[in-house]
Amino acid sequence: MPEEEFHAIRIHLDRLLAERGMTLTELSAQVGITVVNLSVLKNGRARAIRFSTLSRICDVLQCQPGDLITHDPTDSTGPAAPVDPA
Repeated sequence: MPEEEFHAIRIHLDRLLAERGMTLTELSAQVGITVVNLSVLKNGRARAIRFSTLSRICDVLQCQPGDLITHDPTDSTGPAAPVDPA
């Protein structure tokens, strides 16, 4: 099994769900994605997300993609991203 890749992408699904008083199960039913797949996304273990899925999540949560996903190269949960010297 390949070693887990670290990345600087952070998912803020917990915060958005809390702000809207919604559970993962409710979001799953409204978006049409399994709770397991949403849990993988929520816990930062997803390796990719389809634009159609992102769009449906944003529609249901009434948010922008940047509210759900951010890039934080200084996060200490993994190795720092290489800095481009250019």
